[in-house]
Amino acid sequence: MARSVLTIRDLEATPSGSEIVVPRGTIVTDLAREEARNRSITIRFEESESASVEARDSTGSRVVAIGADHGGFDLKEELKTYLTQWGYKVLDVGSFNRDPVDYPDLAESVANAVVRGDAWRGIILDSAGIGSSIAANKVPGARAALCYDRATARNSREHNDANILSLGARLIPAEVAREVVAVWLDTPFAGGRHQRRVDKISAIEARHAKP
Repeated sequence: MARSVLTIRDLEATPSGSEIVVPRGTIVTDLAREEARNRSITIRFEESESASVEARDSTGSRVVAIGADHGGFDLKEELKTYLTQWGYKVLDVGSFNRDPVDYPDLAESVANAVVRGDAWRGIILDSAGIGSSIAANKVPGARAALCYDRATARNSREHNDANILSLGARLIPAEVAREVVAVWLDTPFAGGRHQRRVDKISAIEARHAKP
């Protein structure tokens, strides 16, 4: 599908100091970025339709996608129980046993579910959480954050609007992981100045997207 392109000509009728909203995934040319910077025009990327609607099941429960490799399997199973008790619908993409698997595959599956709108949020687990967060963030629209305590969980939501939580199952106790997940799911995005920064993250993604 062709992507929209924002050029310097598109900004000619835009007043200086104003804001222009473009579809998510729009490619902004170098000249357009320079023009916007010189005239203090803010370029904001709108949320995709799938991201603006909370994914819910037929009962109205929010859907949380979760996936883990063999290193995170046991913690995934434990967290699934808590998620269900808290009223969430769980979309488990695997793995489904302790046999060795590759974490990028599970991370991509969770990220795809979130970006498509099949899930409201996503949780990925491996032994350290680092690889899964890197892999998930390769999916356009994914904002995966590796968190290890309540403070990082809250910050990733308030400041970064993270839609995927990455956990290192062998680096934090299960009880800490439970608290991290609870805080992360319950913390809203603060918006304001943070929205501008998240928009810039989306702009970086758009600039490096393949045409």
